[in-house]
Order: sequence, then structure tokens, then C-alpha cells
Amino acid sequence: MSPRASLTRSPRALLTLALIVLLAGVGAALLDPLRSASPAATPGPTASVLAIGPSGPAASAAPSTAGTARPGASAASPGPQATTSRAATRAPATTAAPTTRSTPRPTAAPVTPARTAPPGGLPAFGHIYLIVMENHEYGSIVGSGAAPYINGLIHGYGLAAAYDAVAHPSEPNYLALFSGSTQGVTDDGVYNLGASNLADQLEAHGRSWRIYAQNDGPGCYTGPTYTAGIDGPGTYARKHEPAISFTDISGSAARCSHVGPLAGFDPAAANFELIVPNMCNDMHDCSVATGDSFLRGFVPRITASPAFADSVLFITWDEGSSGTGGGGHVATVVVSPHVAPGTVSALPHTHYSLLRTVEDAWGLGCLANACGANDMRELFR
Repeated sequence: MSPRASLTRSPRALLTLALIVLLAGVGAALLDPLRSASPAATPGPTASVLAIGPSGPAASAAPSTAGTARPGASAASPGPQATTSRAATRAPATTAAPTTRSTPRPTAAPVTPARTAPPGGLPAFGHIYLIVMENHEYGSIVGSGAAPYINGLIHGYGLAAAYDAVAHPSEPNYLALFSGSTQGVTDDGVYNLGASNLADQLEAHGRSWRIYAQNDGPGCYTGPTYTAGIDGPGTYARKHEPAISFTDISGSAARCSHVGPLAGFDPAAANFELIVPNMCNDMHDCSVATGDSFLRGFVPRITASPAFADSVLFITWDEGSSGTGGGGHVATVVVSPHVAPGTVSALPHTHYSLLRTVEDAWGLGCLANACGANDMRELFR
């Protein structure tokens, strides 16, 4: 090849080489953005980290290990919230202490708050009901297989477990419950007493009262016993109905009208209502099982009534079989929306304590021996 030809080709070869280098550079520049879009370099998804507090969702600095949020979930949703994976969680500037939720104490039934608590600290009950049963010591009632309904009330509501009657026989205990004193009575005779009593206190403070005595006689009946009548079979005993022994009641037709047979029972008729079963249903002449059956049929007339919503029912026994406390150790069941299920009081109480509880709840003052008695406030919430 001649030198001229060699020189001609050399510049052309150099030009070709330069084009190859230039194209290689342009190709590399075009490929770089494609590499940057590769999925291997894509960061994971990021979501809010939330915790559910007592009042709904609240921000939390604590990381969560939950998975990706479900489609359609929002940060304001009351359900479980979307959280990040560990790899994508942001390190918080400060770590908040975990929130402890407070769990409200469960209640057996809805509770209607007391209207105004008087100085004694008891609820100002809308109604107070008292049922007096007969002649059984504490141990023959509490835990007895013959009294399943009564024991169900004890477990569902409350029990004064250190409660004593104040005398023997029956009548002095009824007088104590109604007037704060046995009035010197030591038997079950017919008495006409001039002392102050619970009915006087109630009326003086604008409260109403009724006494429902099963098989009570017609009108202002003052005899010692009465059988049948509108309540059907059964026997009423005056010694178990204290109001008729007070002359300011027995001598007043208007006040006597507040005493009558059980057939007229109305749970909303009065603020204070005393229920006196007949001589069989109160366990005096019949068995514990008979009395338990009577209460099973009757008590729901109170507890199912709207009047019970802010009220209390006491079930006590007039006397026991021992000499404890003067009249025996007896069961006293306290049934109320204001009593937590299973409440048991070990504080000593007597019939004077029960009267004092009525007096303190309504600010009535106190009668005789009730003035020195404690009330039963610890049973109520």
C-alpha cells in the first residue's frame, strides 16, 4: 500500500473510533434513570402509628409489629389502626410510657344514682321496703338448702352478717323496729301505747307510709288474730304488726287507713312500706322452704317495679332461737341497686340499726334506742 493511502485511511479510522466512544457515553447516560427505577431500590410503605386509648384513637410513640393497613381503613377509624413494619418505623425523639386502660367495675344491673345523700352518707332512697320473717337463727337461713331464693338474694345483693334481734318473744322486736324501743313489753299481748313511732317521724318530714299485713281484718282491725279475708287462707297476728299498738294510729281513722291486707300492695304507694306475711308464710307456723317460696313469689313485685330503681328492700327475722344480743343472731338481707353483688358486712347491727338507717337516709332524727345505734351505710355504694 502506498503512503498516501495509509494516511487517508488513518483519519477515517480515528473518526470511527471517536463515534464509538461518543455513542457508548450516550448509552450509559440513558440507562442510568432506568436503573434508578428498579424495584430493588423502592422504599417500603409508611403509615401512621396509633394506639386506641380509653376515649378512642390516640397517637403513640411505641412501634407496632402489625401488618399493612387494610384497604379502606382510615386514621380516624375506631377499629384497629394501620401500623408500619419494623424496617420502616421512624425512631421517635422521645419514648412515651405505655398507657394503662382503666376497666370499670362490672355491675349486675343498671344503677340509678341516689338523688341527694343526707349528712349520714346513705342514699336518699325513693322507697324503703321492710319484710319481717319469723323465728329462725342465722344458721338456719344463710347457706340453707331449704332457702335457695333467699340465698340467691344474698349472693346477688348484700347481707348484714352480724345482726342480732333485741328481745324474746316476737312483739318486742317489732316494737323496736317501729319505735326504737321495746316499750317495756316482754310478751305477745295486746298493748295500746302512747309513744312516738316511725309513722310520726315520716309524716312530720313529708314522707308517706303503708303497712301491708297479710290476712289483716277489715277496717281498723284491732283484734289479736284474723283468719282468711281477701288475702285467702292464712292467719294474721296483731303481735306481728306494730303500728296498730300505737294509739295515735289506732285512734285515727285516717291513719288506720294506711294499714291493710297484702292484697292491696302497691310498691309505689308510699315511701316506707312494711310487709307482714301471715303466720305460715313468715316461717312461724310453717317451714323455711314455705317462707322461701313466699318470698320467691312476692319479692319480684318490688324488684321488677320502676319504684325499685332508687330504693332498698330489707328482709329480716324478728328473733332467733338463741339469746345472742337478747333476741338471737338473725339474718338480714339488703336488696338494692345501691348494693354491690355479694356485699357482706361484719359490723354488729340490731333492729335499732335498721330503724336508724331509715331515719338517717331521710333525715328524720332518731327515736329512743335508735339514737345510740349505728346505721348500715357500709352496705351501700
